[in-house]
Amino acid sequence: MALTMSDVDRFEASRPRLEAIAYRLLGSASEAEDAVQETFLRWQAADVGHIEVPEAWLTKVLTNLCLNQLTSARARRETYVGQWLPEPLLAGDPMLGPADTAEQRESVSYAVLVLLERLTPNERAVYVLREAFDYPHREIAEILDITETASQQILHRAKKHVADGRTRTEVDEAAARRIIDEFLAAATSGRTEPLVRLLTQDAIAIGDGGGKIPARAKAFEGALAVATFMRGLFKPSKAKRDLTGGSPEVHVMAANGTPAVVAVLDGRVVGVMCLEITAEGIAAFRNQVNPDKLERASRRWAAADHGEPLFKAF
Repeated sequence: MALTMSDVDRFEASRPRLEAIAYRLLGSASEAEDAVQETFLRWQAADVGHIEVPEAWLTKVLTNLCLNQLTSARARRETYVGQWLPEPLLAGDPMLGPADTAEQRESVSYAVLVLLERLTPNERAVYVLREAFDYPHREIAEILDITETASQQILHRAKKHVADGRTRTEVDEAAARRIIDEFLAAATSGRTEPLVRLLTQDAIAIGDGGGKIPARAKAFEGALAVATFMRGLFKPSKAKRDLTGGSPEVHVMAANGTPAVVAVLDGRVVGVMCLEITAEGIAAFRNQVNPDKLERASRRWAAADHGEPLFKAF
């Protein structure tokens, strides 16, 4: 049956919520958009007049599409070139979804999105629907075709897995910004010692180039190794300028709700470095430089004014 304008409007009203769910489930904005579009095609083909609760129907269809995608994505990521990291979203992106509660903000943080990769598809779905969107277990059970008790048990396991990977307390936004400023000053000083003091002893640095931009296949581990890498990363060189096509401008802004270092060249985002900042120091650097995963960030960047850069890299 052909959709009426009212039917289309009802779907479009749900689109922001559906995209936010899909992004948390898949860790990819482009794949989230595809999943939501496929959901619309299913809506278009359905007899919507007989769907009693459209929002619940749409959520069920979308979630199951994402579960199928997650299953195939795991196989693809086994052959992915280098480290795989989620696609970062810059501040103001509607795909970030609700951020009213601590659980909602945490569920879309870059650090947690990385941890969600460790969960089974069902664990990830239950965690996202419950923690980020406050769905009751009764509705989650209906969406996933499981029992309410099973949903509760799955959530318990998922939360434990996430908690086990986040054993430190993060600092507030103002303190995080001060630490980032100190980090950038240290990284551009050409000295390793100031960097080491800012890091936790077990700090890590990971880069995702997707085989298109050079990025080390194995993470740097330990404060000294990470500090040495960061010192080299910010050291100017002709080779780096040739690789990137110039000297990127460096900004600090929020990505996935936490402070990040954003590199921009000719209005295009060429790198987003998300820092995991804890009370003990900087615990992780996760650097997304795969151009395929920065297209949405570049569009968001072009649509807003971000002021003057802190400095030019390289």
